[in-house]
Amino acid sequence: MTEAEKRIRRVCFTGHRPEKLNMSERAVKKALRTEILSAIQDGMPIFISGMSRGVDIWAAEIVLELRKNNPDIKLICAIPFEGFEKFWSYDWKRKYLDILTKADFITYICKSYSNRAYQMRNQWMVDRARRVIAVFNGEESGTKNTVVYAEESGVEVRNIYRSSFF
Repeated sequence: MTEAEKRIRRVCFTGHRPEKLNMSERAVKKALRTEILSAIQDGMPIFISGMSRGVDIWAAEIVLELRKNNPDIKLICAIPFEGFEKFWSYDWKRKYLDILTKADFITYICKSYSNRAYQMRNQWMVDRARRVIAVFNGEESGTKNTVVYAEESGVEVRNIYRSSFF
């Protein structure tokens, strides 16, 4: 299967950290689940998570939950660099490590931290996806850069953030 053939079956996620969202975790997860199910129905059962706190980890958890009943669902973890979770709280680290043990594929985009590691990870994901599921509040951020990059690359973006906030 060529990379182009693989791409049409993949979706990636982008979104803010929990502290930047004006939506509850419950509301974000409900909207993510709806979009993930929609992607599966549209023939995209392979998901790429950047594994950051918040949206990425919540989305990965939902994908893994849904995979229990559908072996066609796959999770790819695209990590900016090894050890990027080093300074997180115990709870976030535990979730992160649990997801890694269950992922179908893990890749580290950079060997170590650099100023561009996160953007390189985000571009890597978009370049391998047909759709981006975003939780984007309109603010300047890595999420905005990812949404703009996807739009400029002709990749469909579905923003689940409540538009009434901007």
